[in-house]
Amino acid sequence: MNQVRTFMLMAAMVALFMGLGYMIGGASGATIAFVIAGAMNIFAFWNSDKLVLRMHNAQAVGPEHPLYAIVEPLAARAGLPMPKVYIVEQPQPNAFATGRNPENAAVAATSGLMAILSRDEIAGVMAHELAHIKNRDTLVMTVTATLAGAISMLGNFAMFFGGRENRNPLVTIVAVVVAPIAAALVQMAISRGREYGADAAGAEISGNPLALASALAKLQNGAARTRNPVAEANPAAASLYIISPGHGGVRDNLFSTHPAAENRIAALEEMAPAVAARPSALGLGSGRNNP
Repeated sequence: MNQVRTFMLMAAMVALFMGLGYMIGGASGATIAFVIAGAMNIFAFWNSDKLVLRMHNAQAVGPEHPLYAIVEPLAARAGLPMPKVYIVEQPQPNAFATGRNPENAAVAATSGLMAILSRDEIAGVMAHELAHIKNRDTLVMTVTATLAGAISMLGNFAMFFGGRENRNPLVTIVAVVVAPIAAALVQMAISRGREYGADAAGAEISGNPLALASALAKLQNGAARTRNPVAEANPAAASLYIISPGHGGVRDNLFSTHPAAENRIAALEEMAPAVAARPSALGLGSGRNNP
């Protein structure tokens, strides 16, 4: 059911892209837009991880790094190949995962995250990101982010180069305002729904829902006080992060890329007793010292 919903949402984005193409250039414009959307999807499929990591200037780390040592047992417990592990020199505490499939995946945490979370909390965050990889959410979110950004760009293009047969001001309003907002809503629908799923699966992987809940609270507070230059320059990438990178926090409404942290924390706290009843195999300890 989740895959069907995702397919429908992505089809809606392609339809929006084609609709804007039609407004600009009629039937031929719609055809060109369809070809462009297909090409972008193919490009994003093969290059999404490289683009995202390059955009963040992420630096790969090896087995000697504390973050790698945390991710390795989590990946084994999740039944995943060991992903590449990256650190992003960025004061805002946040994390993301990328890659087209579990065999070509990467997880990344910012230096800001490493500075404020305990080892168990970091494990909870990384387990959340591994859950995205296991559910193949990373590819879907990257492709939708690419298309959402392209639709917004095409909407701005339509304002200056409207088709000869489409001079109606209403068409311009649809192209410039409505279509990009609709694209953003589709992207947010994909992102928001999957965050709850990744929280639950991540809590199962780490065996510690309360550590992830604690991490989300800290990350939300940190993100609200700290700017994220990468997300500000590339708003369509906001859905990739574990916590909304928007400076000033997030509200749980249609125009947020993530559910409110308070709601996610409540869901994790509700599932904590059931998870606690099962033995944890990670042996990460419960200390609050940073790695």
